[in-house]
Amino acid sequence: MPRTDEVYIPDDWRFFDTPTSSRQEAFYSTIFHELTHATGHKSRLDRDMSGRFGDAGYAYEELVAELGAAFCCARLGITNEPRLDHAQYIKSWHRALKNEKRFIFKASAEAQKATDWLIQKQERQQVAA
Repeated sequence: MPRTDEVYIPDDWRFFDTPTSSRQEAFYSTIFHELTHATGHKSRLDRDMSGRFGDAGYAYEELVAELGAAFCCARLGITNEPRLDHAQYIKSWHRALKNEKRFIFKASAEAQKATDWLIQKQERQQVAA
């Protein structure tokens, strides 16, 4: 919730095994997706979060979040395979990608910044503990 700067994660029991990933992998991938969104808050990396479902701004932020989740999963050795529920996001990304040739490169760079921010935050907390 950007307005309240809160992250809501569904209960882990709501996730299930698929042919491409386990319930736990889907759960952690979703956590990383939502945490990547949270890095866009103005107090963190300050990305434009004003997009609405179906428009290019929303597609861009969803792509950043999906790439960020993939980068975090890769960093931690968690399988992050495409799922059927990604189809609606992919459709909006495709429309946006057709209109801007560098969309994927910009989103990848933002996703890497978000991943770096999350990893650095986690490492700082480990040192403090």
